[in-house]
Parts: sequence; structure tokens; C-alpha cells
Amino acid sequence: MIPDADATPRSLPARRALLRGSLVGAMAAGGAALTATAANATASPSASPTPHAPAPARPTTAAEALRELAAGNRRWRAFRERHPDETPAVRQSLTQGQHPFAVVLGCIDSRVPPELVFDQGLGDLMTVRTAGEVLDEAVLGSVAYGVLELGIPLVVVLGHQSCGAVRAAVAADLSGERLPAHIQYLADQIRPVIDRTREGDARIDATIDANVLAVRARLAAEPDLAAKITAGRLAVVGARYELTTQTVHRLS
Repeated sequence: MIPDADATPRSLPARRALLRGSLVGAMAAGGAALTATAANATASPSASPTPHAPAPARPTTAAEALRELAAGNRRWRAFRERHPDETPAVRQSLTQGQHPFAVVLGCIDSRVPPELVFDQGLGDLMTVRTAGEVLDEAVLGSVAYGVLELGIPLVVVLGHQSCGAVRAAVAADLSGERLPAHIQYLADQIRPVIDRTREGDARIDATIDANVLAVRARLAAEPDLAAKITAGRLAVVGARYELTTQTVHRLS
């Protein structure tokens, strides 16, 4: 899918005039070096676009949004990230409002930040993150806000390889022991989709996919979102991030 030698001052005779002359020369050279470095950084092809550069067209459909996310993930995998939409001009423009083109419901795992794995910037994605992509009223309301109030055309449910929440849910299901505090709530939400036809890591891996697809189905069945899908103004898709390859691929 979806889805890159400092010069060391030489020893000087112990005469103040020469020392002063050396220091003045060094300061002048240092100032010139900083100016040249700043100029080179500005001219570098990898530097952020200038505030006057025309902004690229933002995706307005689900298909366009998916293509942009896939392109960003390719850059991420190739270590050619652009870190877009971080310029002073963009930051200033965002004080007037936001127009993100996708909602990403992902896991809290620190290894899978959506803005990085899709190489997107400020104002591009609306992200909602819970352990195991578990839904509750706050999550449903957050996703609905992005779609209904901001007109976002794409929702991506993003699971990932080696999900700790899924692993914990599978382990608790096998042992019958309750997990501490509110972690049991997460396990209870994931338990219905545990793939008990498999064993060991294969069970965890299959359950990660099944959980993504179940969350995706629940979102797509929400009446207000379903109406948008029927009208062709919204797509809700499931996807998975592989830690070993940094690839995001779509689940179906």
C-alpha cells in the first residue's frame, strides 16, 4: 500500500598584539563560515521548501489520499523523507485552520508514529492512537469529528507487527488470568477476534490482522460514516506496518 576539519589554532608567540590579531581573524573567519553554512543549508536540495514555494495540491479524495500515504511510506522505507509541511509559512497558515486529508487510527506503540511512517507533516494527518487500535466512545467521536466536521475522505486503521496489546490479550486468553488495572479492558476488546486455530506467534500475528479488520468493520458500520461511504465521499481501510521492513500494506 500504503505504503532518505575543523582547523586547530596554531601556537602563537606570547605577544598580545599577535594574540589579538589571531583572535580577530578567527572571529571573522568563523562568522564567514557560519554565513556560508547557512547559505548552503538554504540552497541544499534536501532542505525544507522556502516559504514562497507553491504548496502541493492536497488530496481531496480517498484514492488521492491513499496514493499520498503510499508515496510517503516509500520515502520512509528508502530513508528519503521530505519532512513536508514544517516551514514557517505552513506553521503560520495553520493558525487559521486545518485541512488534514486522512484520519489514522493507530496503536500507541512508540515505533509506529503515523506522521513518520507516512512521511507527512503539520496539518496533514489527524491521528488517533490507542493500544491495539481499541475503540471506545472517545475514539469514535474523534474519528467522526475528522470525517463529519473536517470533511476528511479517508480513515486508515493501522495495526503493526509485534503488537504488545494483542500479545497481552492472547496471553491472558490462554492463561485465564486477569490483567492489571485498565489493561484488562483492552484485552476484553481484542479477545473476540483471537485466532484460536493457530499457535504461538502465528496466533498473535493472525490476531493482529483480524483485530485491524474488525475495527475497520465497526467504523464502517457507524451510521454517519456508512452514509459517507455509500455516497462515495469516504473510504475506511485497514492496513498493517511491518517493523522489519518499514512497509505499510493494506489488509482486506
